[in-house]
Amino acid sequence: MTLRVDPGRSIGRRTVFAGASVLLVPLPAVAQGVTKEKVAAALPKLKEFARQIVGKELVPGLSIAIVYRDEIVLLDAFGVREIGKPAAVDVDTVFQLASLSKPLAATVVAGLVGDGKVSWDSRIRDIDPGFTLQDELAAANVTVRDLFAHRSGLPGHVGDDIEALGFTQGEILQRLRLAKPAYSFRDGYSYSNFGLTEGAVAAARFSGTSWEEACEEKLYKPLGMASTSSRYRDFMNQANRAALHVRVDGRVDGKWASFTRRNADAQAPAGGASSNARDMAQWLRLLLANGQYDGRQVIAKEALQQTHVPASVRGVDPNTGAAAFYALGWNVDYREHGVEWSHAGAFSAGARTLVHLVPGEQLGIVVLSNAFPTGVPEGIARTFFDLVFVGSPTRDWVAYANEIFETGYKAMMKPSLAYVTPPASPAPSLPIAAYMSDYRNDYLGDAKVTESGGSLFLHVGPAGRRFPLAHFNRDVFVYTPMAEAPKARSGVTFLIGPDGKASEVTVEDLNEYGLGRLTRVSPN
Repeated sequence: MTLRVDPGRSIGRRTVFAGASVLLVPLPAVAQGVTKEKVAAALPKLKEFARQIVGKELVPGLSIAIVYRDEIVLLDAFGVREIGKPAAVDVDTVFQLASLSKPLAATVVAGLVGDGKVSWDSRIRDIDPGFTLQDELAAANVTVRDLFAHRSGLPGHVGDDIEALGFTQGEILQRLRLAKPAYSFRDGYSYSNFGLTEGAVAAARFSGTSWEEACEEKLYKPLGMASTSSRYRDFMNQANRAALHVRVDGRVDGKWASFTRRNADAQAPAGGASSNARDMAQWLRLLLANGQYDGRQVIAKEALQQTHVPASVRGVDPNTGAAAFYALGWNVDYREHGVEWSHAGAFSAGARTLVHLVPGEQLGIVVLSNAFPTGVPEGIARTFFDLVFVGSPTRDWVAYANEIFETGYKAMMKPSLAYVTPPASPAPSLPIAAYMSDYRNDYLGDAKVTESGGSLFLHVGPAGRRFPLAHFNRDVFVYTPMAEAPKARSGVTFLIGPDGKASEVTVEDLNEYGLGRLTRVSPN
C-alpha cells in the first residue's frame, strides 16, 4: 500500500510536493453504501480525531468541510492560525490552497466553456498566438484540454524554478518554449503548474476577461464564496488568515515555525487561490450536483463533466497494479465503492490541502492545513471514509501518510546532501576576481557574481535576489535556495576559460532541465 505523491521532484524553489497526493489504497471489500445515519455517526469521531491531531502538534491548525447529498454536514476548525499566537482557526479562516487551486480552475474554465466562449479543445495557438513550445507539433496543436491534463510534453516543473526569482507570469509562460519536451506530445504525463496556468489564462483572455475576474464571475460570486480569491493581495488583506508553517528540521516530528510567505500570483490558476472551509463547502455542493447550486445551473453539466473524464495515466499503484488517472485538473481513481475525484496541494513554504469526493455517494471532504511537510489532510480524509464505509479506521492513516511524506522529503533532499559535508581536503579556489562577472542565458536572463567583504554573491532574477556563495571545492560553491529548507544546498559550478577566468556558471538547482547554465557576458 502506498501514498502516491504526484509528482515528486528534487528539492526545488518553494514547490516541493506541489502536486496531487492520494492514498492509492482500495477500501476493504466489506465496505457498504453510504447512508445519512452512517455519515452522522462518523462526524463526532472525526472531530475528536482532528482534535487529537492538533493536540499532538501534527499541524498547528486545520479546518474541515464535508458535504453529503447537497447538505453541509460538517464545518469545523481546530488549532491556531499561527504557532505561538492565541488566535484560533475557525471555519472562516482563509488558507492558501496551493495546487488545490487546479480543480477550482477547472471548474472556472468549465464555466467559460459552458458559455460557448471557448472549448476544452480550443487550440492555444488560435486563442493565444504569442504562446509556443519547443516541439512544433505540440506548439501547433496543444489545446486547453492538453494543458489541464498535463500531456503537452512540458517537463515537470519548468517555470517553477524561476517563479521565486521575481519573473512575472507572462515572462515565465514565454520561457516555456525553451524547455525540451519530456515526452512526445500527448504520449505521456508530466505535472506542469505553468502549463495548466497557460491553458487557464488563455481561455479567460479569449473570453474577454482576466483570469482573476473570470474566477469571480463564473464561480466565486455565484456561489457566495466571498472569502475566496485568486489574488495574493486579497489573501494578505484577510485579517482572519492562516500563516504558513514548516518543520524546523524538515522532519514530520520536528517543531513548527512560521517565518515564510508564498506569493503564487504567477501561477494563480495552478496554485494561487485562497479560501476557507465555509466557501469550499459551497464548491463541493456544486460539484456533487453536476454544476447546480440552489436549484440553478451555474456551470454547464456537460462542460463540468469533462473535467472528470480521464485524459492521462498519471501512474500505477505498484502493489495493486491499478492505474491512476488525471482528468482536467483532477485525479480520477476507481476503487471498491466507485469513482473518486481528488486533488491535493502543497507549498514547501508551509501549506497542505486536499479535496476528495465520492460522487456516486454524493459525499465529499475538504481539509485545509497550515503546515508542510505533513500527510494530515490525506490521513483525515481516509479516516473519514473508513468511518463511513467500514465503521472504524482500518489503520492509523495519519501516521502512515506522514511516514510516506518523510520518506519522500528525504529522497528529495538527497541531491543536496552531497554539499552538506565539504571535502576533507578541498582544493583552493582561484582568486575571487576570477569568478566575478555578468552572466546570461535566455531562461534566467541576466545574472551577476559580485564580491563583498571577501565573499562571493550570486545575483539572479528580476526581484534582485542575492545569495551568498560558500566555497566547496576548487571552482564549486554552494548556496541555499530556499529559506524554508536551510539544509537544502545547491551547487554553483564555474567553468574556467583559457584566460583563467570563469567563462560559464551552472546553478545546479536551476539546471534540472538544462536551463541553468549561464555564459559570461562582460568579464572583469
